[in-house]
Order: sequence, then C-alpha cells, then structure tokens
Amino acid sequence: QPPEPLELWDSPPWQLTRRDGKLYARGVGDDKGHIECRLSALDAVKAVTGSYPCRIKFVIEGEEETSSVNLESFVVSHAEKLKADACVWEFGGVSHEGKPEQYLGLRGICYVELSVQTASQDAHSGLGGSIFANAAWRLVWALNTLKDQSEYIRIPGFYDGIKPPSARDMELLAALPDDSEDLKHRYGLKGFLKGLTGGVELRRETVFVPTCTICGLTSGYQGPGSKTVLPARASAKVDFRLVPGQDPLDILAKLRQHLEAEGFSDVEVNYLGGERPGRTDPDDPFVKLTIEAAREAYGSEVVIVPMVGGSGPNHVFLDTLKVPIVSAGVGYPGGQAHAPNENIVIDNFRTGTKHTARIIEKMKEL
Repeated sequence: QPPEPLELWDSPPWQLTRRDGKLYARGVGDDKGHIECRLSALDAVKAVTGSYPCRIKFVIEGEEETSSVNLESFVVSHAEKLKADACVWEFGGVSHEGKPEQYLGLRGICYVELSVQTASQDAHSGLGGSIFANAAWRLVWALNTLKDQSEYIRIPGFYDGIKPPSARDMELLAALPDDSEDLKHRYGLKGFLKGLTGGVELRRETVFVPTCTICGLTSGYQGPGSKTVLPARASAKVDFRLVPGQDPLDILAKLRQHLEAEGFSDVEVNYLGGERPGRTDPDDPFVKLTIEAAREAYGSEVVIVPMVGGSGPNHVFLDTLKVPIVSAGVGYPGGQAHAPNENIVIDNFRTGTKHTARIIEKMKEL
C-alpha cells in the first residue's frame, strides 16, 4: 500500500526502524515480516536438524493489493509443480490478549469504481445550478440505492446462495475473546451498527455477513476557501466484502443490472478487481497439527478464527490445488497495516518464527 499520509509517520516509511521493541516500516507487517519469518524458520530448522522433513515450496507475488490478477492463471498453469499437502498462508499472529491466533478463511471482495459525467467541464453554480445536471448529485442518488439505513444491501439477488455459518463455526466464534471494547477504544467508536454490542453476534456479523462500503468519494472543488462550482464529474470507489456462496463477477453483473433498473444507466461501473471467498475445514488434520505446534511455541492455547473480514487469493490454492490453508504469523492488533506507523513486535516475530519451525518439523507426522 502507498505510505501516505507521510506526515503521520514517526519514522521514514521505507526505512526499517527499530523502536520500543518494535520494527516500523511500510509492509513490515503486511507482509514482508511474514516472509522473513518463514525464511528464518527454515534457517533454524536446518541449523538444528541438518535437513528438512519435507519439500518446501514458496509462492511469492507482488499483486495481492490489486487483486492478484495474474496469480490464478499462474497456479493453474503450474499446478503439477505446486502440488502440496498443506499451505501456511501470510498473516496470523497474536490476539489483543497475546494468545496465538490462526485464521482459516478469508471473505471475498468485489471492488468497483462508479463514475458519472454530466458535462464536458465544470460550470459556475449560479449559471447551471438550476438547469444543468450535477454529477455529484447523480452519484449520491445512485449510491443511495445500494443500501438502506438498516445496512440491508438493496441489489436484487445480492444475498442469493449465501452459506450460513455452521454450528462448528459458531462454536469457534463463541470461543473467541470479546474484543468489542478494544475496537471501540482503538477506533474512537461510540458503538457498532445494528445495535450490536459485542459477543458472538458481533463476531458473526464481522466475518459471515457481506458488506457494501463506500471507500472514497471525489467530485468538484475541495481545496481551501470557497469555489462555487457545479461538478461535471464524480466518482466513488466501493467494495463489497463477500461470504461463502457469493462470487465477485456475479455481484458485478447484479450491480450493473440494479443501476440500470433504478434509472442510472449513465453511471459507469469500472471493475477494479475481486476475489472469491475461501476457507479451510477447522477439523482438517493440518489445522490440528498447526494448533499443536502453536501450543509448543507459545506455551498457551490457540485462538482459531474460522473466517476474517479481509480478502485475498487463498481461494486459488484451495480450489486448484485442494490444499488446506492456515494463516499463522507475526501480526498483532496494533500492527497498523495499510496505515502510518505500520509495525510488528520483535518478540512476536521470534515466537512466530519458532511456531513456523515447529510446523515444518511436524510435517513428517501428517
């Protein structure tokens, strides 16, 4: 991700800085620190045992933040070379209570830019305010059709085919620590949407319910002072986080049909990228192996998260290679991924490396 706003960094974003027991830099937590954790674990296993108990393959690509547009074709083309028994994915780390966390799934995403042009150039609002179409208003009205104030997404067929969480999923969610107060404190929130207060229902909403989010709006004049302008162009970036049973291309088609039916055929929909949801069975033998490795490395019980709210291309490996995937690594809730002062805790890096090494050693048991 870009490092801006630069003025909010306490040290240069592209220079690794050690401070207060942490390492700061753009990408140190998302996700260069995880890559270095794997490499350090390999060094440790080789130094102690002299060899590896299994073959180890790395797939490293630099397009994850732009939906990994070339990854699926690469994996399909090289499926024979990439065959494996299991996969350790990026991310994971410790919870806000300091317990090891392992993630078993990611939501999908459909990311679009909606844009409107009503004239060839901006106009004086006194000249055109009563007789020219305003691109900003057209966009606001179009956006208003996507979701109501109860958070229900109004696109016809949007919720079709969704697979609800299983009883096992709800059992895992119920076992997670309640981080509602931590979230409110960290983000300065007065409360949560839909009257949620915490507990298992808040966790369910966070990962097993799809979303529609306006990520940014651009139109007209937004500089210092005033400028009475009637905008000719307006755009918004919107993401839809998707859950099992949904597909980004299907949602894209339904979005376009919805805008057309609502009278907004002039709103252009530009597809910026997407990922399908993907997840691993929590009772898979590899999940159990990584849990035991974490207990040995951290000396505590493990927090198993069946799904997280973010997205990524794990579905490519799940669908093509049919491998179980567990995310385990060096992150923590204060890591500031995608934000200024991104960081990892050095002690977490050491323990995460030990965990990875134990997973490698235990692969002979799988």
